[in-house]
Amino acid sequence: MRFPVSEPLPDGSARCLVVDADPDVREALTCLLEAQGFSCHSAASGLDALRQLSRERDLPLIISDLRVPDLDGFRFLAEVHDRSPDAAVILMSAAADAPTAVECMRQGASDFLLKPVSLHELEARVTSALEKRALLLRDRFYQQHLESRLQTQANRIKELFLQGVQLLARALEAKDAYTRGHSIRVSHYAVATARRMGVKGPSLDDIRLGGELHDIGKIGTREAVLHKPGSLTEAEVGQIREHVTLGEQMLSPLAHESPTVLRCVRSHHERMDGKGFPDGLAGGKIPIEARIIAVADAFDAMTTLRPYRSPFSPDTALHELRRVSGTQLDAEVVLAFNDIYPDLQALVPATL
Repeated sequence: MRFPVSEPLPDGSARCLVVDADPDVREALTCLLEAQGFSCHSAASGLDALRQLSRERDLPLIISDLRVPDLDGFRFLAEVHDRSPDAAVILMSAAADAPTAVECMRQGASDFLLKPVSLHELEARVTSALEKRALLLRDRFYQQHLESRLQTQANRIKELFLQGVQLLARALEAKDAYTRGHSIRVSHYAVATARRMGVKGPSLDDIRLGGELHDIGKIGTREAVLHKPGSLTEAEVGQIREHVTLGEQMLSPLAHESPTVLRCVRSHHERMDGKGFPDGLAGGKIPIEARIIAVADAFDAMTTLRPYRSPFSPDTALHELRRVSGTQLDAEVVLAFNDIYPDLQALVPATL
């Protein structure tokens, strides 16, 4: 009769290591275990056992005397857990010492056996230790699998949410001949500027998305206000300014995983002198991503036709960026934008 084990167990689960200074005990235990189908390794000392454990990775079962040469049982147990944390370790002792047995279990041993060990007792304890190990492995597998599935679902939900918001942004701009393609251009300009400033990786992705969605809150602004050719009243200016906080609210599902995107949306109308909105932030208190988008946004706004004015030439727009550098816009960002300006046309799809 073989020792029963529970699935799931890794390949080679019928391997074990027997550790005892007495060669007769090692031989007896090895014979008993091999008769039950185990492939056994043996060691006469703690250090020898650790060397074998280094060669034979992930041994499922270790049976060791509590007092072996080189290492005491507790230190040996700690070393085993460091090297092979999933191993089921059964410690043995010829001394019937209850406190020692309790301490072995407290320190992570799967079981404690008194010598001499009978065949039936060995079978029962090994079976119990391996079943416990299998349950722990199974629980970990299910937990990791569940976390992976939940993360996949969360990513899909985020993806669908972003698709919906991006489509909404496109639809908003498609209705307005004056701003059609504005957000995509701002996104491209901002990414190129950020890259020039040394931004890489996820931060660059956040700037790309923040540029695309920076004006999403204008979905709540009346078209009559957006398209008004003349001066805006104080109330209408207030409506325009609300688009940054409304956009942040719309994108709140991204707050946990992509807070930078929300900062881009909320703060891209802040000014370096603290006279911007909605929070009156100044200088370095304005998120750098928002400062980058502010420059890209200003350039595109100036170089495209608006209801209240004709477009500026690129050179005039660049001159204006430099003029307000340090007061309205971040001087370092303006300098980086100026450096990448000759390549701007190649950065934006021809259809925009």
